[in-house]
Amino acid sequence: MTQTTESITKTNKSYYNDLWGGQSLRAPTRFNTWPILSPLAKASPRRLEIGPGMWPRLPIKGTKFIDLSQVAVEKLNGQGGKATLGTINALPFPDAYFELLCVLDVVEHVADDQQAFRELSRVMKDNGILFLSVPLHEKNWTEFDVVVGHFRRFNPEKLLKRLADNSFTLEKSAKHGSKPRNKRLVNFGFWFLKHLRRPSLFIHNRLVFPLSLYFQRKLDFKDGLLENEDIEEILLICRRVPRKGD
Repeated sequence: MTQTTESITKTNKSYYNDLWGGQSLRAPTRFNTWPILSPLAKASPRRLEIGPGMWPRLPIKGTKFIDLSQVAVEKLNGQGGKATLGTINALPFPDAYFELLCVLDVVEHVADDQQAFRELSRVMKDNGILFLSVPLHEKNWTEFDVVVGHFRRFNPEKLLKRLADNSFTLEKSAKHGSKPRNKRLVNFGFWFLKHLRRPSLFIHNRLVFPLSLYFQRKLDFKDGLLENEDIEEILLICRRVPRKGD
C-alpha cells in the first residue's frame, strides 16, 4: 500500500479503459442491488451514481452519472442517462442537491478519501440516502488491490469514523462481492490479469462476469454494521444527518 496518487490514477484509467472497452452496457435490473435501489430511485428524482462504468445500478434514464471513462459516459448518455466526465473529489453539483447517491467500489480508488466523503456529504440533501460499497480490512490486501488500482482497504472503525465525520449515519449493511475463497485460484487469476491483461479481461467479459451475474445471491441486509471479520467487501445504506439550524 505504498503506491503514489499519480500511479494510482494512471492504474485506474488504464485498467478501467481496458475493462469497459470490452464490455457492453449492462442493465441495472441484472444486478442483485436492483430490488433495493429501484424503489429508492423512484422516490428520488435527483439522484447520482459515481463511477458506474458499464455496470450502472441506478435506472439509467433520468439519473446523473460521473465517471472517469469516456467510453462509459458515451454509452450511458446513449441510453438516456445524464453522464459527464469527472471525479468524486470535485463533484460539479450544488450543495444539498441529491436525494440518493450510489457509490460502489469507488472511494478505495482515491488518495484523499476524506475529500471524497466531504463531497458526498456536501451534495446530499438532508435525510438523503447514500448507497456505498467498499473493500474491508487491511489484512486482506493482496496483489489484486494493486492491479485494479485500490489505494486502501477500510478497517470498519475507520469507515464508521469517515461516515460520522461527514454527517452520515449507518442504517443497514450487507455482504457484497463474489471473490473466490480459493487463494491459489485467486492468485492465478491475478497473475494473468497483471501480465496478460487484455486476454484475461476478454475472458472475464465474455465468461466470468456473465457467470457471476447468473449466480448472484440475494442481498441480506442487517441493521447497523453486520459481523464482518470474514467479509471482503461490504454494502452500506447510510442517511445524511440534517444540517444544524434547519
